[in-house]
Amino acid sequence: MKLPLELAVEATAATLIDAQAAPAELRLCTDTRHLRRGDTFLALRGEHFDGHDFAAEAVRGGAAMLVIDDERRRVSGTPAMIVGETRTAYMALAGAARGLFEGRVIGITGSAGKTTTRTFLAQLLAHGYAGRVLSAPRNENNEIGVSKLLLELSNADHDVAVVEMGARHYGDVAALVEIARPQFGILTNVGEAHLEIMGSRERLEETKWALFARGARAILNAADAASRRRSRTLAAAPHWFAGELASLESAQDFDVLTAFAGRRLVHRSDDRTIELDVDVRVPGEHNRANLAAAVAGAIELGIVPERLAEAIAGARLPEGRYDRVASSGGMSLIYDAYNANASSMIAALEAFGGEAAARRIAVLGSMAELGDESKILHERVGEHAARLVDVLLLCGEYANDVARGATRAGFDTNQIVRVESNAQAAQWLREHAHADDVVLLKGSRKYKLEEIVEELRA
Repeated sequence: MKLPLELAVEATAATLIDAQAAPAELRLCTDTRHLRRGDTFLALRGEHFDGHDFAAEAVRGGAAMLVIDDERRRVSGTPAMIVGETRTAYMALAGAARGLFEGRVIGITGSAGKTTTRTFLAQLLAHGYAGRVLSAPRNENNEIGVSKLLLELSNADHDVAVVEMGARHYGDVAALVEIARPQFGILTNVGEAHLEIMGSRERLEETKWALFARGARAILNAADAASRRRSRTLAAAPHWFAGELASLESAQDFDVLTAFAGRRLVHRSDDRTIELDVDVRVPGEHNRANLAAAVAGAIELGIVPERLAEAIAGARLPEGRYDRVASSGGMSLIYDAYNANASSMIAALEAFGGEAAARRIAVLGSMAELGDESKILHERVGEHAARLVDVLLLCGEYANDVARGATRAGFDTNQIVRVESNAQAAQWLREHAHADDVVLLKGSRKYKLEEIVEELRA
């Protein structure tokens, strides 16, 4: 979205230097590698870089103006907007771009499943909006990623923006909602992700629930206790979704509901129920729930259930989520270690438990940022693993807690293997796993379990 200069200055309360030479419209860029002649370069700061160090390079590359927060970093002869802090200004400019967008915005947040739901929804919307949907290609879901997405909006090219909203700190979603202003909001669930940083479950719930602070139409998980409890605070009844209708204690309690019932899609609204045959190919009830959330979102955006039923068979998981990989030894690997919290660990194990194989071997790394509940949540994962897998390879800070939970649930201690590195895990698998075994790799990103995949592909 090109921003009129006056609007940009007003949104950021900037001091404009060399106004007569400033461009009438701004197309913002924060990376000199992607800068085009005539762009306005905004100098962001990060943990390991300072965009101000690249201001001169940006000008040499054709930048028409700079947005900086340190006037001493000006480049002589180049117009500049001097702002209080460039990250805050970037978000303000993104909010201004959103204000110019004439289409619809749907926001997605939750403790697990955000990226998968966003990916599914973008795929489904392609069947109703013919390429006029903007969605981030990866999980760029913080204030920088969301701002970048909003600034890429174009009324000429887009009718819908699908905005994934992550949260590591209390209040993060509220800040993103202020600039994105979604008319629709999907809350996948409220689990334990970043509990240590949030401080409490109450603060975690409040952070996620901020998705609806500006009146977004709520699309909620019927199996999520926090959503059921807090739904009473909404101004309008929500659109509920479920991965499996039979799992709900009382499906009749939900006036508007989209759910799968085996190989059927069920949509109920205004006392009218539609049931359609569907071919759901994604593994696990948690991914069925994510797909149901995407279907509910697409319905809210005007695509009829009949058209969506045809598209469901083509739904594909994003990279790093239950990826099937062939190894050099012939065993089947399932890589699902993009990230992990207790809810996603248990969901992946449940899906893995349905795999047909001689043995199901789970390589589990630890989870991060769970605070005081770390030990008990790792024990809970172990308890679930005990009834679903045949062998456990455990690594990470809380490996002993996972083992304790598994053995308490009756798992044979001889089937638990502790490994100190990914290389050691790969070596054990080479020596002990067979072609008719299937192996799950699941854990926090910090443990880099993809290294095991790389070792076993070699």
